[in-house]
This record gives sequence, C-alpha cells and structure tokens, in this order.
Amino acid sequence: MEIKLKIMPSFDIASKLDAQLLDNAINVAKKDILNRWDFRDTKSTIELNKKDLIINITTENDMRLEAILDAIHSRMIKQGIDPRGLDESKDYYPSGPMIKKDLKVRQGLDKEVSKKLIKDIKDSKIKVSSQVMDDIIRVSSKNINDLQAVIALCRKGEYEVPLQFINMK
Repeated sequence: MEIKLKIMPSFDIASKLDAQLLDNAINVAKKDILNRWDFRDTKSTIELNKKDLIINITTENDMRLEAILDAIHSRMIKQGIDPRGLDESKDYYPSGPMIKKDLKVRQGLDKEVSKKLIKDIKDSKIKVSSQVMDDIIRVSSKNINDLQAVIALCRKGEYEVPLQFINMK
C-alpha cells in the first residue's frame, strides 16, 4: 500500500536586495559622480559596507548629497533593484566641514509591514493561510489560483518595502 502525501501549494513573501547587484549599482554610481563636472575637486565618497549592508555617503553640502542620492537611485533602478529597499529615514549629520548620511539596506520584512500584509490578505477573503516565519511570510492554499490572487493583491498594495515572491511550490 502506497501512501501519497498531498503537499499544499505555497510561496513566501520576502523583502531582500541582491547584495551583488547593489554593489554593482553603488560602484557605477560612484564612477558617475566622479566624472561629473560639478563634483570635480570634491571630497565626496560613497562606500558600501557589505558586512552590515550600510551605504555611507560623505560630501560637503546637502545639494551634493541630493545629487549623490539621485545617482544611487537611478543606478539601482537600471540594475533592477527597487530603491525602497534603502532606509533613508535618518537625517544627515555634520562631521567637521563635511556632512554624512548612512543608508541602511533593508533585509527582511519588519513587524509593521508583516502585520499590514497579513491584514490585507485576510481582509481580501481569499481562501489562504498565511503565517509569519522570522522575516518572511509563508502563504499556502489548496488552490494555486488563490495564491496567484494573493500575489496580485500584494503587488497592488502600497508597502514601503519591495516585495519578492519566492519558493513557489
């Protein structure tokens, strides 16, 4: 007698940026900034701390800081990375004659976003079960069409982080 286990289809909702693509985007943005005429003879720097996933920006004034942020965002978009993956909530701070800004790279879903996603999924009345597992959300259902409806719902929703739908089984 053979026993077959029926595995329910599922997928995970995550929010992670590809570190290698981000590194490439930062390096190209650095070259773009160095080649601009309005950044000639400046002491502006952009560094990616790969261990802590923090982008450190140092420059002379807030106008140059905005130009650097714009260059980073445009390079991220060209690399296919969502700029919402950067936490820009902290203001810049003075450091001698320079100003510094640290951009933290968001990895994983935080509690507020997870709660909002779970609430939106439940409010939609789609017949799925969803549970938070560390920094991802696992969504499972008997019907694959319901899972695809949840993905469509999440894509339409306004969340402050980029979402990826992974491990579709």
